[in-house]
Amino acid sequence: MIFTLFLMAAEPQVDCSNAMTQTDMNICAYKDLQAADRSLNAAWKQAAAKARSEGAQQFARLLDAQRKWLAFRDAQCLAENGPREESGTIWPLVQNTCMQRLTEARTDQLREYVETEN
Repeated sequence: MIFTLFLMAAEPQVDCSNAMTQTDMNICAYKDLQAADRSLNAAWKQAAAKARSEGAQQFARLLDAQRKWLAFRDAQCLAENGPREESGTIWPLVQNTCMQRLTEARTDQLREYVETEN
């Protein structure tokens, strides 16, 4: 993950619609994860506001669920892809793609929670 972060620090210009090298694909997968994370954070803010309006206990439950979900996401992607040191240069791509997929699913869950009448 540190290698991926190092790659992002330089922020090279990559055409993600035509990424040809492994490095470019890794960069694009990281950018996609960042976008998914921004959406998750926006959905979380709305869900947290709703939970707070329903009381401190509901907010505490939602916060606990979110923390456990983050741990699940990390563990699930590790189970799917293995640790970085056991993989090759494709690892950042598959790891970030896994995290993006699960992050997008969680974003949908939080949005559904916000839209559901209680």
